[in-house]
Amino acid sequence: MNADEFVDEVREANRTALSRLGSSKSLYADTMGEMDTDTVLTAAADAEFHAAETYAAWADDEDDTEVAEAFAATADEEQDHYETVVSKLGAHDPSDELPAIQTYLRHREGTVARLGAFVGRTLAAEKSKEQLTGFFVGQADPQTAGTFREMGGDLDTQLARATSLLADRCDTEDEWDVALAAASEAIQAAYEEYTERLEGMGVNPKPVC
Repeated sequence: MNADEFVDEVREANRTALSRLGSSKSLYADTMGEMDTDTVLTAAADAEFHAAETYAAWADDEDDTEVAEAFAATADEEQDHYETVVSKLGAHDPSDELPAIQTYLRHREGTVARLGAFVGRTLAAEKSKEQLTGFFVGQADPQTAGTFREMGGDLDTQLARATSLLADRCDTEDEWDVALAAASEAIQAAYEEYTERLEGMGVNPKPVC
């Protein structure tokens, strides 16, 4: 398996989850139904804050120098994202409640599993950025929409970073399988939280055909 095949397989294995995480209901779930601008920005800030914390912790814990540097670079990017979102809010007190996907990531051990989970989180985050961009387009706020579109571009860089490192470190199919499982489980953690939140609000998480 190579890096491109790996990403394709993750996307295919999680097609339904990624599709629904990219639906308008995803933002509704993230905000618990409060779709005003400040609540949407607060949810986005929380996500960026906890992602930065996760990658920074991984960087401190990683023995592989190149991977540690990649995690640190990603933590810096997520911190920049966080500060950018907070600048639009004016102030932000991060929630103590971890997103399910970050809880999953923080329990991963081993370089290959963490890199796989990194890919999963990045693919899920791409869907979130698409929804945030669309929301602010709908709010006639092109500047903020552009901000989240740029953040989505950073995720392309992160995905390339993670898959390049995986390709260098997965010498066997078993190692690719470890990475694939971690990527899929990260996405499924986000999807399960999405489903539980919507069902808790009495909303059908499946799209209406």
